[in-house]
Amino acid sequence: MQIVRSSEELARARAALDGTLALVPTMGALHAGHIALVEEATRRASRAAATIFVNPAQFGPNEDLARYPRREGEDARMLENAGCDLLWMPSVQDIYPEGFSTSVHVAGVSKRWEGEARPGHFDGVATVVAKLLLSVRPDVALFGEKDFQQLAVIRRMAEDLAIAVKIVAVPTVREEDGLALSSRNAYLSDDERRRAVALPRALEYARGAILDGTPVSIVLDTARKSLVEAGFSRIDYFALVDAATLEPLDAAKGDMRLIAAAVIGTTRLIDNLAI
Repeated sequence: MQIVRSSEELARARAALDGTLALVPTMGALHAGHIALVEEATRRASRAAATIFVNPAQFGPNEDLARYPRREGEDARMLENAGCDLLWMPSVQDIYPEGFSTSVHVAGVSKRWEGEARPGHFDGVATVVAKLLLSVRPDVALFGEKDFQQLAVIRRMAEDLAIAVKIVAVPTVREEDGLALSSRNAYLSDDERRRAVALPRALEYARGAILDGTPVSIVLDTARKSLVEAGFSRIDYFALVDAATLEPLDAAKGDMRLIAAAVIGTTRLIDNLAI
């Protein structure tokens, strides 16, 4: 696997790659969910590339940029073992050089949920992903379904800007007890980790109850109460939404998604489930 750290090195490395290319953008602190993306990338194209860039533009003033885990050596070994051919690890100065003043804002799908809980977050995501896609020029880019709203924002951005890439969603990878894999799980204490499983269980309960015909308002209220009882200190949202528009639904209709974000201890977890 070739590792490059500047845009100039990337341009030369990209020109030397033959065949089709699939890209997995990451912020590092890799786990089995990221590796599933890379493995899918090797099936989707003749070459696989990844990026590691902890993007300051998508962190709010009270969020965990400074303590976000960074472990380049271990991450690089994991990527190479998974079949990655090229790893780009740009600096902040490379992505946002002096005088950088452009921001990509995706209206509509970014408005609610994470957009309300983390103002400016999706502008940072859309801007950096646009820059990564335009720099690497992959044929395919892969993103996990765990960040479902982010996936919707990126799809809309790539289509609106006519970026010639196919955006592929890869199902969420979970622990044996159902907790979605996330770099932020490392922040959980042992007790918090045991109680965190209440989040995927609440989603599973809600899916079953909605499919059984229980009124949506009752289902969502019961799910939220179960999280409070499990020790979650704050619930930013627990909602049933249209899977395409992410607008809230008060009754079962069409292609739906349950989405949730809640805080346990000092860690904010997100998850979602298709219906």
